[in-house]
Amino acid sequence: MTIQVRPSEARGHARHGWLDSHHSFSFGHYYDEAHMGFRSLRVINEDRIDPASGFPTHPHRDMEIISYVVEGALAHRDTTGADGVIRPGDIQAMSAGTGVRHSEFNDLIDAKTRFLQIWIVPNKAGHQPRYGQIAIPDADKKNALRLLVGPDDREGSLRINQDALIYGSLLDAGKTVTHELAQGRGAWVQVVDGEIDVNGTVLKSGDGAQIEDVAKLTVTAKQDTEFLLFDLA
Repeated sequence: MTIQVRPSEARGHARHGWLDSHHSFSFGHYYDEAHMGFRSLRVINEDRIDPASGFPTHPHRDMEIISYVVEGALAHRDTTGADGVIRPGDIQAMSAGTGVRHSEFNDLIDAKTRFLQIWIVPNKAGHQPRYGQIAIPDADKKNALRLLVGPDDREGSLRINQDALIYGSLLDAGKTVTHELAQGRGAWVQVVDGEIDVNGTVLKSGDGAQIEDVAKLTVTAKQDTEFLLFDLA
């Protein structure tokens, strides 16, 4: 079993006026050849956007882009025709495919919006652009692993073009969840807020961990914790 921790304080950091961003992997002006991604997981950015500010319309292609809002409200608009607001509990997945343009703004005028921007490399280039958004009740994630994103719409998840599963959990202090990994697969655990023990390794808010050569993950909350688990081919 190998667990490599990516401490919160070791992440790349960028402050662009209205945007405060922490990068788990190399991104933008932050280059780190030792942290270019893990398997198909290419980007995890923890972004905080000032009120009534955001990313103006810009292009993407051949990337699966997932947004997970922690606090606030994120207004999204893109060239697939999608136009709406993503709030805590919502999950958004956009397949950029052959090309899409989109914008994302803090929909609040009096508070910051905080969200995780996640990029997954697709299984091939040239997919048809697609957008999806669902609301997941907190009760579904309470002391459980709730599938948010996957390759085939199972369990009411959003579909992306890659053999990658993303689970969300809201784990009460002292509670434990387990997850089995099929042979040859790896996992990434990202702590949103709180503190957990993963197979004997402690992770705190903002920490991530790359996990390989393990058949079963055992996650116990040392305090109330929100985290994401990626199961990757």
